[in-house]
Amino acid sequence: MRLAVVIGARGGIGTALARALDATGAFDAVVGLSRHSSPSLDLCAEESIAAAAAQVAELGTPHLVLDATGLLSDADLKPEKSLRAIDPAAMARAFAINAIGPALLMKHFLPRLPRDAPAVFATLSAKVGSIGDNRLGGWYSYRASKAALNQLVRTAAIELARTHPRAICVALHPGTVDTRLSRPFAKTGLDTLTPETAARDILAGLARLRPDDSGGFFDRHGQPLPF
Repeated sequence: MRLAVVIGARGGIGTALARALDATGAFDAVVGLSRHSSPSLDLCAEESIAAAAAQVAELGTPHLVLDATGLLSDADLKPEKSLRAIDPAAMARAFAINAIGPALLMKHFLPRLPRDAPAVFATLSAKVGSIGDNRLGGWYSYRASKAALNQLVRTAAIELARTHPRAICVALHPGTVDTRLSRPFAKTGLDTLTPETAARDILAGLARLRPDDSGGFFDRHGQPLPF
């Protein structure tokens, strides 16, 4: 079976991506994974990632893997406005979800992509993770963890190309989407996207990418962003 896999399928963007993929009919099945799915997948538990990847492989071959996970804030983590607000435990949690978790997804899912056919692994990054585009400062943990994610994607893409020359591994900025992640921090008057619009644009943008684009950082339309 030719599979599409959405990780973080219970979130706003993940749910919209799974529905949009299902509507295309381009895949034999769309598999949604989250902490509440069966199999369950917890970004902070590698054994659950390995088990989920193995169970997906029993169903078929993943030709598209979309990681729609991410953490901006929770009860213990808020975007820092200054250096004095940095808390090491909170920063470690941001890196665990935004960088280490996706790295483990790549570890266990990239080898399962088809070697002789086009395939895509894409993970949601954020424009605020761009070092070259950072002119406002603040948001230390989120910026740094997403910058780390971009580096991990670039490095994994180099390795992937040696065995899967037709595969693409990229980081994507989805735009400012009206979800639980971004809603508390959206500026007044800022135009936000619905998850459905973001999902539609992401899939269209991915369709424009080619293997030479692997390792890059792109917006939802497939346009390159600075690292």
